[in-house]
Parts: sequence; structure tokens; C-alpha cells
Amino acid sequence: MLGRYDPISIENALNETPPQPPFPPASDRAAWEGVREVVGEQRVSELLAEAEAATEVPRLPATLYLEFTYAGSREGYEGPANRRREMLSNLALAECLEGEGRFLDPLLDVAWAVCEESSWSWPAHQGGLPDMRHPVIDLSVAMTALYLAELDLLLGDRLDPALGRRIRYEVDRRCLAPYLARHDHWWLFDTPDRPVNNWTAVCNAGVAGAAIHLEQDAARLAEILARAARSLDDYLSTFDEDGGSSEGPAYWSYGFGYYTVLAHLVGQRTGWQVDFFEGEQMRRISRFPSRTRLSPGLYVNFSDCDRHVGLIPAHLSYLSRRLDLPDLGRLVSEQPGGGERERELTWALRDLFWCPERVEGPFFPDRHDWFGGMMWMVSRQDPEDPGALVLATKGGHNGEMHNQNDVGNVIVHTDAESVISDIGRGRYTKAYFGPERYEYIANSSRGHSVPVPNGQEQRSGGQHGARLLEHRTDHYSDLAEFELRDAYPPEADLDSLKRTVVLRRGESGARVELTDEVRFATGPGTFESVLTTFGEAEASPDSVLLLGVRGALRAFFDPEVVVPRIETIEDVDLAEGPADVRRVIFALSEPAREGSVRLLIEPERS
Repeated sequence: MLGRYDPISIENALNETPPQPPFPPASDRAAWEGVREVVGEQRVSELLAEAEAATEVPRLPATLYLEFTYAGSREGYEGPANRRREMLSNLALAECLEGEGRFLDPLLDVAWAVCEESSWSWPAHQGGLPDMRHPVIDLSVAMTALYLAELDLLLGDRLDPALGRRIRYEVDRRCLAPYLARHDHWWLFDTPDRPVNNWTAVCNAGVAGAAIHLEQDAARLAEILARAARSLDDYLSTFDEDGGSSEGPAYWSYGFGYYTVLAHLVGQRTGWQVDFFEGEQMRRISRFPSRTRLSPGLYVNFSDCDRHVGLIPAHLSYLSRRLDLPDLGRLVSEQPGGGERERELTWALRDLFWCPERVEGPFFPDRHDWFGGMMWMVSRQDPEDPGALVLATKGGHNGEMHNQNDVGNVIVHTDAESVISDIGRGRYTKAYFGPERYEYIANSSRGHSVPVPNGQEQRSGGQHGARLLEHRTDHYSDLAEFELRDAYPPEADLDSLKRTVVLRRGESGARVELTDEVRFATGPGTFESVLTTFGEAEASPDSVLLLGVRGALRAFFDPEVVVPRIETIEDVDLAEGPADVRRVIFALSEPAREGSVRLLIEPERS
């Protein structure tokens, strides 16, 4: 428990450890020449070119801030605000690498402009124009504080001294003082009304990380770090005993990435007398992305997560070395690079010093992974074959972080594609729900591969979840069986709804078996098993062919029991762009008091 680090022991550790910068300032030319040699002149030239393109500080008028309030648009303000911060990163690193002073004036302009912003909070988190008397600390505020603090670390002695004073004033007023004085930051501690999530890690890391760089009073810094440690206990408690996070691997990268940033800064500042990496649970949490990988670049995306996840190479490399997890180092070569996080000064700086480099040998996941608290199973036909069949399924409950009502959901992956897919971070369109309804998919289980008894969708809330009946694994098969009755409202009239999901391996290949067994409480009912796909679907008398871009699956059913049909949800709004979603529905042919739908799902080979 990080809460064992009380302010007194932290202050003692701070006083016993002479402050040493975690990264060298630009004035240490020998260190930065060494960086140039490590990253290579091509990368240096790219960074200089990005800085040279930063010619004008984007405007941020109040009307842009209000666009979210009046039109629900986040991009109008967040776009130019993020470009300012990207400019700050590019100019700072270019000046550190070149050291000739030509980027100092534009850097002063953009840093001063950021300091002058009325609020560092994103409009979606503020609610109208900011109240200057009551600063809100959100993700953007915390990250901006850390960017400015690390700018001061790198170039404070070369920029106008007034900027350093301004940075300290603004960070204290917007972050440090309200962090210590108030308890209305919803992300700070876990409460029944506002459970914590990745915000807890990011916001604590930004505030406490900035304090490590800027706060000279050891007692005050110790109070901040002790509060952060206690808060981060709540964040770590969101992971199950196997290191799994119901937020998924993308939010793991964001939240645990910033946790790693702070853990390094705290350890370095206290001579590792305060170590946020202690304990075997840190290794289990760190392995989460490697255990949820389906094929290169594609991950299990239950909840509010994209299918395509780009992890941060510097983060993987640091954890690989710090915790002796070579598989994370092997994952580095699969990352596309240049993602959203890597445009931030926090990660762009660490990309230079944490030396993202692949560990020799390809990455192969385990054959079977299980996260007991979340009831997630990931089963692979052949971990060394990226095109082989992979099954992911989940139990869990409908009160999870970034919840989507998807208890019992399945993903079936073949030929490096989730042909039976989870929509993840997407919204339905008005065309599906009607002109007045534009709903996040989290509000409906219809966008997931889950049963629909008596036309009823699953309910939200932690009380609406699965009960694990059986989980087993051996060389030939992996199985998970759930009782799903409690995920549905009383109107579903369920006495029992069991879902059994199995991946079977055989000499001739592998297949997935999905069996739903329903028993209604008071009389005959209707029942449907649903599979979702972004591809096309073609029904035949005893099967449905699901066609992806690369892969294809055929789902066989008993035509004497089941009647298939296919629905289309048009233009679902996804991070990757709009896409149609097919709902392949396998319905009992007539109402029944009890019945079962059994699907045999096999790769379709040409």
C-alpha cells in the first residue's frame, strides 16, 4: 500500500537525498550531445523540422471555449490548445538538442501564452467559462502543469526569468494550492458516487510531478506526495488480482503511463526510499497489455477502448528494464510510434532518455490468459501464429469503469482481425435510434455480442453482472461459463441464462463454441443470441458467413431450432471514422419456456 508513506517519512527521505535533475538541462551540452548520438541525426533532423514549422501560436478566444457548452463540440477548443502544447514540446526539445538559441523566442511566446490561458481545463470538464476563484483540476490542467515544470527544468536558466516565476505562480494557483486545500476533486479518492479511474493516475502524476520539479519547501512537497500516494492506492485497487483493468489496454497506457512517470520522479527524488514500483502486483499490472494482445497492434477492446491501440514505446521500455519484463521490450517493435501521447513534452522527453529499443526476439503471448476479478478470458489457438484463431470473452458487471452493458461479450479474432468484434469507443447514429437520440454505445447492450431475452437489454449498475460457474484450461481447450441472469431486468423473466464459451484446439484447426441456455421463470419467452461485426454477413440455411477485410468466420447453427437475421446500424461514430455495424441475430424459432442456441464458429478458409 502506497498509503504507508506518511508525510514525515517522505520529508525525511527528501531531506536525506540531495536534489538531482531526473533529466539534464539544456546547458549540459555533453549530455545532450550524447542524446543526439543515441537517437541519430535523422531523428534529430525530424525534431528540428517540427520545431521550425511552429511559427504561430494558435488563438484561444472565449467563444471557442463555449463551443462545447452550446454545440457539444470538444475539438474547436481542444485542437488549438493541444497544438500550443505540441509546439511547446517541439520547440523545447529542438532547443535542447541544438543549443544555439534560435528557438528561445518562439518558446517564450507559446509558454507565456499557455500561462495566460484563463483555464487549463478542457471545456467538457469545466462547464462554461471558468470561475477564476475555483480552479478545476482535470487531466489537461495536471498535464499542462507537468509540461511547464519540465520546460523550466530543461531551459529555465536560458529563458527570461519572468517565465520561471510565472510558471511557479500559475502551477501553484491552479494545481498545488487547490490540490492541498480542497476535497472536491472527484478523482482524488474512491467514493460510492464517483469511483476512480485513469484520471486518478494522470491528475496525481501531473500535480505531484510538477511539485517535485518546482516546490522548494520539503514539508509541503511531502504533503503533496503523501496525498498522491494515498490517492494512487485507490487507483491501483481498480486492477484485479491478476493485474487486469476493466478500462482496457488503451486507458492502461494513459493512466499507468502517467503512474510510471510519477513513480520514476518520486523514486529518483527520494533515492528510491519511496518506491511506487514495490510489490509483485506492479509486475502483474505492467503485463496487462501483453496479456490482452490479439495480434500486432490489436488488443481486447471491451469497454470504452479502440480496437487499434498504440502503446508508448518509452513506457514499455522503461517498465521492461525497471521490472525485468522482457516481453514488454519485445512489444516495442510492434508500436507505430508518433501517437497522441508522444506529442506531449512528458513522453517526447522520455522517448529520448528511456531509449525505446526492442528486446531481441519476437513477442509471443501466452496460450491462455485469465483475469479472475474481471472474469476476462483470452484464449489463443497458437500464440506464435499472428493469424491464428483467438477468443476473448468477459463476465464482469455493468458498473465497471467506462462501463458498457456487455456482460458475456465475446470477440473472435482470426487472420489478424476481430471479425466478431466489440464496437468499443463508439456511438450509435441518429439513423438507428431516431432524430432526437444520439447515444453512446455504453447506454445500450445492443451493440455487443450478448443475448437478448424477451427483447430486454442489460441494465447498468454493479448489481447487474455475471456469476462465474466454471473456468478451466488445458492443452486442448479453454472454457468459461457464466450465469448472466442478473445482468437483465425483471422484465426479461429469467430463471437462468447460462453462457458457455469454449475455444477448442485440434489437429485440423480450432473453433469457438458458444452456447446459450435459457430458462424463463413464468412462461414461454423469446430469445436471441447476437454477434456484432464491422464486416459483411451472409446467411445460408445452416450458417452465417461473417466477412472481414482479411479474415472470415462461419457460424453454424441448428436450423430446426434457430432462425437467423441480419440488422445494420449505419455510420457508427468511431475514433477511426464512421463504420456500419452488422448485428447477426440467432433467434429461437418460436417462444419457449426453455431452450438453447448453440453456435460453432470456425475460420472460413478460401
